[in-house]
Amino acid sequence: MIGGLIGRRAVAGGLLSGAALLALPSRTLRAANSGQAPAAPAPAAPWAVYYADAAPLAAFQPYRLLVLDSRTHPPLQPLADRGKTLLGYLSVGEVETHRPWFGRVKGWGILDQENPNWPGSFYVDVRDRRWVRLVVEELVPAILREGFHGVFLDTLDNPPHLERTDPKRWSGMTDAAAALVRAIRRNWPDIGLMQNRAYEILPQTAPLLSHALGESVYAGWDFAAKRPHRQSAEDYRFQVDALKAAGALNPQLGLHTLDYWTPSDAAGMRAIYDLQRANDFSPYVATVELDRLIPEPPR
Repeated sequence: MIGGLIGRRAVAGGLLSGAALLALPSRTLRAANSGQAPAAPAPAAPWAVYYADAAPLAAFQPYRLLVLDSRTHPPLQPLADRGKTLLGYLSVGEVETHRPWFGRVKGWGILDQENPNWPGSFYVDVRDRRWVRLVVEELVPAILREGFHGVFLDTLDNPPHLERTDPKRWSGMTDAAAALVRAIRRNWPDIGLMQNRAYEILPQTAPLLSHALGESVYAGWDFAAKRPHRQSAEDYRFQVDALKAAGALNPQLGLHTLDYWTPSDAAGMRAIYDLQRANDFSPYVATVELDRLIPEPPR
């Protein structure tokens, strides 16, 4: 699983050809108030997301950065020996029933409704200190002991969504989500940290992260129609600006995008890669299951 509710609420559109994809302009971010050009960001690393364990070692050759499931993944040491940076998946805004800690967290009474797009994954109250301690003191170190170099933080856009939905009941959830990232960085100052979306807290967390990910920036997934769809122009421009603003706050921040498209449409896939590279992002285009590596189409 990747992403929370926010990445799924944009207006669905029709599938576009590769040429039509390139017609959508991006908004240019203004320079920082200092008037000085920011330091150049670190070179964008070719990267991929893969939540399975069957791909052969050779399939990972093009990528320098990999986000893998923290339990079901290929052997890590051969990848590390080849210079790959490895981030282990951790859902911090939801808890899935198949995770070993689900029963404990459910017993605390801090789980809420099930994510309608991802059956078996339940929103968690990130304000609860027991959840923060579990993440910082147990879940993150367990991922690092596996051999990962850092952690991929998913579902952090759910706390702001819940607070918007019911401000009285969920008051403070947005700030608590940012505080959770701060707690992880404070206790683990040297690990890689990638945050998925959660644009509401990105102004606070960008200086703490090594990577920021925009999921479904241009092309998302329509769960009802079971096909990729183009995001609205407004949503696309908002995400591009949010990522670039994060890069202005942290010039060393790696800016990445994950879009969903049909692999058989090679022209459409290439157009998305070109579009996101023109934004100075490191793109990856895949299918929503993320259970196979989708190579970038050759030219």
